[in-house]
Formats: sequence, C-alpha cells, structure tokens
Amino acid sequence: MSRRCPKCKTVYAGEARFCPKDGSPLVDVGGTGGKPLDTGGAAKTEVRKVAKAKPGPSLSRAGSLTNQVLDSRYEIVRKLGEGGMAFVYEARDMSTGRAVAIKVLSPKLSRDQSSVERLRREAGLAMRLEHPNACKILRLGETEDGLIYLVMPYLKGELLSDREVKVGPMAAEEGVEILVHCCAGLHHAHQLNIVHRDLKPENIMLVTEAGGRETAIVMDFGLAKENRAGPGVAKLTATGIILGTPEFMSPEQIRGKKLDARSDVYALGIVAFEMFTGKLPFQGRTPQEMMIARLRGKPTPLRQFRSDFPARLEAALMKSLEADPKDRYGTTLEFGYALVDATDSEDRERLKGMLQ
Repeated sequence: MSRRCPKCKTVYAGEARFCPKDGSPLVDVGGTGGKPLDTGGAAKTEVRKVAKAKPGPSLSRAGSLTNQVLDSRYEIVRKLGEGGMAFVYEARDMSTGRAVAIKVLSPKLSRDQSSVERLRREAGLAMRLEHPNACKILRLGETEDGLIYLVMPYLKGELLSDREVKVGPMAAEEGVEILVHCCAGLHHAHQLNIVHRDLKPENIMLVTEAGGRETAIVMDFGLAKENRAGPGVAKLTATGIILGTPEFMSPEQIRGKKLDARSDVYALGIVAFEMFTGKLPFQGRTPQEMMIARLRGKPTPLRQFRSDFPARLEAALMKSLEADPKDRYGTTLEFGYALVDATDSEDRERLKGMLQ
C-alpha cells in the first residue's frame, strides 16, 4: 500500500497517514513510494506509471453519486443541484446521523492543483464561521480516487431566488428583515477577512425556525475569497474557483481590483433591488452589457418601478449601489442600520439587536 500527498506529490510506502513535509492527509495510490511525482529521470518512471494506473474521477461519477457512500462516511440521499463547477447532494453523515449537504467539485477543476490549494485554505477560513446567518463549512475532504468535496449543514428551507419567483416583489418590511439577517452574517465573515464575492439570491436560504420565525442564511462561503487574495486571483477566475455572477458584481470586481466588505455591500444592494422590484438596477441585453452599465452608468431609481416604496428606504438602498466604494456604506452593519432606520416597522429595536 502506498499513499500520495496531494500537495507536494510525494508517494510514501507503509501506513503513513499524513505527509511529514507539510502535514497534508495522504490518499491511497498503490505501488511503491518515496519519490515525488515529477517528469524528470528514468528512476521515476515506475512511480509515474503507478500514479497513472489509477485514473482520476470522471465527470459522470461526480454527477451520479446518489445512493452511494462517499468516502466510507457519507450516504448520498439525492442530488440537490449542479452547476459548472460542482454537484450538490443531500447526504447523511453515517458517523453522527446528521443530515448534511455535500458539494462535490467538478473533476476538471480538481485537477488544477493551485486551485485546489487555494480552495483548501479558503475552506479552512469558512470553517471558522460561527453565526446563525452564515452557513459554515464542516469539512473539506478528498476521496481515494481524487473527488474533492465540501461538507456543510443541510439547510431545509427555500432559496431566496425561489421565493422571488413564487411571490414576486416583496413588501418593504419583509424584505428589510431578510436583508438585516444577511448584513449580520456577512459582517461576521468580514471580521474574519472573508469576502463572499458571489452574493446572489441563489446563495441565500430562508429557513423557518422552531418558533415559526424565518431566518435568512448566507451560503457558499466555502468558495468565498479571503480579502488578502494575491496574484493567483486571475488564474482562479479562469478556472472557475472564483465565480462571481455578472449581474451582481461590483464595479471593482468587474475591473479585477482588490475587494473588501464594500463589494459585498454592493452585491447585497442589487439583491435588495431585485427583491423589491423583480428587476435589476442596471439594464442590458446580456450580462456583459449590464456589467458595462455598472461601470459607466447610474442605477435605475427604485421608485421608478415601485412608486409606493418609502423614499427614505429607497435612499438607504441606493447608497449601497454607488459606483465608488468610498461612497457606499463601509460595512454591512452600517447598511443594515440604515435600512432599519428608514422603515416604520414596530420591530426596529429587534432588528437592530440582530446587528449587534
């Protein structure tokens, strides 16, 4: 039995479980070990052949795990969805009996080692999240045949995107409550130097708690980026690990600039605009045209679509959509307080309490 370090590519014989060089968990590959998997020298030819004898996971396997057991631990119940970079499943953790959601990375992305390494680091950051409005990562794992997956709590609820389709534009008070929850969860992440970068209605889950009150939870922090991301960002954008959604990107994200909390403020402002109007604040025939509009134009005034909407609340929301980050709210907490102060809700003090 031999095991390979996914980080430095060294293969070890025997029962070693972790790489002595960098501490990474080893994965089984078979054959003999002790040599890095590189391309130089005849002495290394056998090691390379052993590694190739066990092919990596196929796209069909990553997308067809229902009714299988993943990594000898997770019983896959059903597929929840799929996209260009991952497949999402509901599963049961056989060691705890807990329901979990598992996001299996597309094999075409898991073959890019630099992308995987950054994902490992960023998933580690997301494991530190401890807030009722932010969905944390429970584990980052890798199967013997190279499937890389993220484990998260399974949230039983309704996506904000589905709610919007079902009920249409929301009343001001209902929408503000959802936004306050999101502001609180995002601020917690920002304090840990995590910028979401892909905030959209599909990444916000509405969950009904035991008492009947609804809670909004921001998801997909496992694919968010630490705000100190370096030159690797451009490469990761190309491979899909940074996957901003064009309709919700801030101007600085479109330009490839360094991002901070104010970029998430902007994205949340677009989410809010869509919640209240059913439309986006920048118009265009394609996502590319809408990105250009964000760089060159002004957002459509919200009350042009909702004349019944409170003017103070419109003003608070439109500040989040300023093109220059310096003109927006500095934090999502500031955005949340501004939204609450602009409403006539009797729950103002309760909502402000969520932001503390």
